Amino acid sequence: MLKVGQSHWQKSFGFCKISLRLMASRLDLFQNIGLSEHKAKETLKNEILAKHLEGIVNTAIAYNNGSNIDKSVGTLLYNFATSNVKSPERLNMVVKYICSKEIASQIQLNAALEYLKANPIDPVEGKEFEHHCGIGVKITPDKIEECIEKLVAANKDEILKKRYRFNTGMIMAKAREELRWADGKTLKFELDMQLLDLLGPKTEEDLKKTKGGKAPPSKAPTKVAAPVAEVKQESKTDEVTLVDLGSEAAKFHKPGENYLTPGYVVTPKTMDLLKEHLNQTSGKVVTRFPPEPNGILHIGHAKAINFNFGYAKAHDGICYLRYDDTNPEKEEERFFRGIQEMVSWLGFKPYKITHASDNFDKLYDFAVELIKRNKAYVCHQQYEEIKGRNPPPSPWRDRPIEESLRLFEDMKNGKIDEGEATLRMKFIMDDGKVDPVAYRIKFTPHPQSGDKWCIYPTYDFTHCICDSIENITHSLCTKEFQNRRSAYYWLNNSLDIYCPVQWEYGRLNMNYSVVSKRKIAKLISEGIVKDWDDPRLFTLTALRRRGFPPEAVNMFCSKVGVTMAQVTIDPEMLESCVRDVLNNTAVRVMAVLDPIKVTILNFPSDKPIQITVPNIPHDDTQGSHQVPLDRVLYIDRSDFKELNEKGYKRLSIDQSVGLRHAGYVISVKEVVKDAKDNVIELKTTCESVSKAAKPKGFIHWVSIPLSCEIRIYERLFKHKFPEDPAVVPGGFLSDCNKDSLKVISNALVDVTVRDAPVMTKYQFERVGFFCIDTDSTNSKIIFNRTIPLKEDSGKS
Repeated sequence: MLKVGQSHWQKSFGFCKISLRLMASRLDLFQNIGLSEHKAKETLKNEILAKHLEGIVNTAIAYNNGSNIDKSVGTLLYNFATSNVKSPERLNMVVKYICSKEIASQIQLNAALEYLKANPIDPVEGKEFEHHCGIGVKITPDKIEECIEKLVAANKDEILKKRYRFNTGMIMAKAREELRWADGKTLKFELDMQLLDLLGPKTEEDLKKTKGGKAPPSKAPTKVAAPVAEVKQESKTDEVTLVDLGSEAAKFHKPGENYLTPGYVVTPKTMDLLKEHLNQTSGKVVTRFPPEPNGILHIGHAKAINFNFGYAKAHDGICYLRYDDTNPEKEEERFFRGIQEMVSWLGFKPYKITHASDNFDKLYDFAVELIKRNKAYVCHQQYEEIKGRNPPPSPWRDRPIEESLRLFEDMKNGKIDEGEATLRMKFIMDDGKVDPVAYRIKFTPHPQSGDKWCIYPTYDFTHCICDSIENITHSLCTKEFQNRRSAYYWLNNSLDIYCPVQWEYGRLNMNYSVVSKRKIAKLISEGIVKDWDDPRLFTLTALRRRGFPPEAVNMFCSKVGVTMAQVTIDPEMLESCVRDVLNNTAVRVMAVLDPIKVTILNFPSDKPIQITVPNIPHDDTQGSHQVPLDRVLYIDRSDFKELNEKGYKRLSIDQSVGLRHAGYVISVKEVVKDAKDNVIELKTTCESVSKAAKPKGFIHWVSIPLSCEIRIYERLFKHKFPEDPAVVPGGFLSDCNKDSLKVISNALVDVTVRDAPVMTKYQFERVGFFCIDTDSTNSKIIFNRTIPLKEDSGKS
């Protein structure tokens, strides 16, 4: 009770102190059961989950007579808390089994939740429940050894043939069938030990990477001269690396078995709706990639694209590209087009391209039906009043159904001004948000539907219904949508329409970057970067322009994998994937960034000599190209020193050097300098490699070259976390590296790159990987440096 004379701020302050004590108490409690500090704090953000987990842990502590809970039990308690079990009798029963370690694995817990889902009426039959969960079943080490030994023996011939390239997943799957309750790590360890016993340690041959899964050619191929620009640089679409579908994806339900998923709500109509769903999909997996067309896709979206399209492809299913176009104020045609281009660039082809707006008529009809079922109402509270987690109750929540129907039609017909009314759903979300908005008024034409509508549905209303309309089997989304899952199920079930299953996974973030559309727009408006495709950004258009191959981006997504935790990766991991791909696909050419003129006084010909250079030195199948060598050539300034030094292996006054691919060694006879003592020319003689003393090194060169511009990109931000005020108090704009772009205007490159198309990728020998930029013209070639040849050990 508020004391006499006590101000409202004092009352609020007292409440805040109680809330902080409660949060600190819960944080300690959650960490004591084995949750990391990060996961415990994430859990605290979800009040409903935090309160539920607190009750479950306290129950477990009571069963343990106040003793501490070990991490294995704590993990199962946390996973149990995220399920949809609410009955106190059932909660206590499962917690007791977990504390006694009769339910000791996630497999057993999943089985327990499946049983409870399939048997919604209390009391639970104890013996039947225990049998279904494998309680009392003992899996001894001898049983595991015997099972794996039998499966290895059955596949022995193929294992001996393929050795460590044998797909062990088949054995693991059969082992799990035979020993359902066995620990997966123990099975894998036993299999690894038996393979080691059968095959011995891995040989050099075992460690070699296979190229595209193909055996090496039986005989050496002949060299075929080919124009540089025509050498194949992209993999076929069907060779795109798919995301690793292990880990979290292994838990996914089969089509039609939605009801077995923890947390899924079963209604009296569920089974009939699932049966009709299977008739329409023929039992196929159906996914969708649903971007908002209000900005450019970034590296995090690449993971989402790989996961949605990859999961469907791995199960012989289909994937839609569906634009979530419910906010006409921010949508532009270039974003629609750009999204489709990036999906295609990554090598994926949608089953069909759809728009949320395709369903505006149906969505309106569903909204009317929701009002008729007394599950939605028209509200006149202002946006400022209802935003946040604890808005005041709406005085219009219980208005008559007929009145809401009439007002909703008035909204549709433009009779009510913007901001004066919304349609709200009668539901409290997991994060405590009360009655989320389903429709709002916007007098803005839509890119697809024109001026037909002046009311538009929100994400919370649109997304789950569109998933239902398109018969999506697995609605894959990132973790921030977890607190919307119950609303997703509630809305579909309230309308008695097919309800897909929502699965959440961790977002992919990149250090030294920002991916927020608003922040990238700020970088553009401040002139720090030029546009959405500036090669210093981590948008997909920027990565493409910089020269990152799509195969490398997909490989990166595969390595990152799919986990429940948010993942933040250093750029080096992505760059490593880029090197792996470009090393096998980027044609080698020679370029000089800081040229010194070299004249060969005794050049052995009165006209240029054609020198053969391999396109990909370690792969003869990619052919070769020819470059001219003439009396005058150019080398890089860093490859010459007047005075030799210990360990120096390039050209100096008293040390010769070889010219790569040319078969000649050059020696300095005279150094020509300008008035400022800068070296401007070297006069040399040459000798055949076969006759000269073996040089300590070979350097690249160009002769009769093309002039070009080269852009060298470094990291845009100085710190790993430019958006963290604790790290960068002045904000992300203050963290920008002013030297992140260096332009070399008068570099030289060998003539074979002439007429190569934009985006052609090369390795400049001894320098790095480069790509022809979109700013290039017929009179001037511009190259972007994609990445150096090796990771810069000096980066911090």
